[in-house]
Amino acid sequence: MKLALGSDHAGVQKKAFVKDWLIRNGHEAVDLGPYSEESCDYPDYARKVAQAVASGEVAQGVLLCGSGVGVSIVANKTKGVRAALAYQPEIASLARQHNNANVICFPARYMNESEIEQCLKNWFEADFEGGRHERRVSKIED
Repeated sequence: MKLALGSDHAGVQKKAFVKDWLIRNGHEAVDLGPYSEESCDYPDYARKVAQAVASGEVAQGVLLCGSGVGVSIVANKTKGVRAALAYQPEIASLARQHNNANVICFPARYMNESEIEQCLKNWFEADFEGGRHERRVSKIED
């Protein structure tokens, strides 16, 4: 699967970990920046990832910032994007199963690499359940 990655300065190191993990697990990872830990504005990078997902350039996205909140807010402003803040594995699973989330967001300052890895595993193992959840998700697009 092809995924876009983005972060702010607080998420650069963990974004590199995510990129490596994705590649090791057979995915294509497109890093849309930033590429250094110099202070930057998270909306710029969250918007790039969200637009790549919404346009179909990539199938899904991964975003990181200090709390994960900022990037999730920005991504969710893009039509067709359903970004979920995942801070534990069960939330990552439910984001896919119930919300058909196509962007996963992590709080880089509050999660270690093994916690992020477990969330990614759950994210990829989960499938959208449809049914009553399809009806609910369709109301988001209206």
